[in-house]
Amino acid sequence: MSFIYPDWPASARVKALSTTRRGGVSHAPFDSFNLGDHVGDDPQAVAANRAELRKVISTPRAPAWLQQVHGNQVVMAGAEPQPQADASFSRQPGQPCVIMTADCLPVLFCDQAGSVVAAAHAGWRGLANGVLEQTLAAMQVPAEQVLVWLGPAIGPQAFEVGQEVKDNFVQCSGEAEVAFQPGLQPGKYWADLYLLARQRLALQGVQHIYGGNYCTFSEEQRFFSYRRDKTTGRMATLIWLTLD
Repeated sequence: MSFIYPDWPASARVKALSTTRRGGVSHAPFDSFNLGDHVGDDPQAVAANRAELRKVISTPRAPAWLQQVHGNQVVMAGAEPQPQADASFSRQPGQPCVIMTADCLPVLFCDQAGSVVAAAHAGWRGLANGVLEQTLAAMQVPAEQVLVWLGPAIGPQAFEVGQEVKDNFVQCSGEAEVAFQPGLQPGKYWADLYLLARQRLALQGVQHIYGGNYCTFSEEQRFFSYRRDKTTGRMATLIWLTLD
C-alpha cells in the first residue's frame, strides 16, 4: 500500500492521509486498493481493502463513510451509518472523517488548536453548491484559525468542462474567470479545481491553504480516475483527532 500524507503545519493531535490505488486485493479495472463499495467491485474485495485501511489508521472507531451525492450537506461523522452527504466533521477523538474520490477534489480541514477536523468531497458541482463554505460553518471556528489541505484531484490540464460550468462560477465571483482556460473546442474550457477551491476558501477568510499538487487523470499508476477510465475504483482521504 502507498499513502499520501498532508504537508501542513497541523497540530500533533491531527492525523490525516490519502490512499492511492496501490496495494489491496481488487482486480482490474479496480486494481487494486479500491475502497468504493458502489462501483461494481467484488464486495469481499472492498471489505478486505477497508479492513486493511482500518489496520493502518488504527483508530478505535471505524471511518464514517458517506453516500456522496455532489451536494453540500455536512454531517457529524459517525452520527448515523452512511448518510447522504458530501462532508463530515468531528470533535470526537478517534473518529475518522472520510470521503472517496477518483478525480473530484478531497479537502481536509482542521483548526490550529486541533479541536475539530472535517473532510469534504468537492467536485465542480460541490464547489459551486458551497460544500466548502458549509463545512467551514459546521466547524464553528474562526476562518483565520482553519488550516486546509487540498488532496489529489484531476489537474488543470486534464479537466475540460462546458460553458455552463464556467458561467456557474463566474456569476458567483468574477475572479473565477482566471481558473478557466480555453479548451480544445469552442465553448470548452480547462478548469482548475484547485484554484477554484482556493478562491472559495479565501472569500471565507481562510488564510492557510496547502496541497493541490497532483493530477489523478495523468498519474495512471498512482490514482484512480473516473474521467480517464469510467469504470474504476475510489481512493479515500481521511482525517481524525488522536486520543492523546
